[in-house]
Amino acid sequence: MIDILLYILMGMSFLCFIRVLLGPTMADRMVAIDIFGILVVGICALLILKTGRLFLIDVAIAWIMLSFIGTIALGKYLTRNKLDE
Repeated sequence: MIDILLYILMGMSFLCFIRVLLGPTMADRMVAIDIFGILVVGICALLILKTGRLFLIDVAIAWIMLSFIGTIALGKYLTRNKLDE
């Protein structure tokens, strides 16, 4: 069952990657990158259940923190505000 869920999440990640490449606007690309980050954390969680390697928790936490910071920076960039405000 975990293998099927992994394949589903990987397929959805591929579709998000296509949206990042072909998205008509920057907002579409930003949303796709956010969803991709969530899917990667889901893949890490399933791999933890399947393999029992707990270092993937650290990978998932780091990925979420970087995704959040990237989203904030891109949102500031799109609104043309300075990053130090």
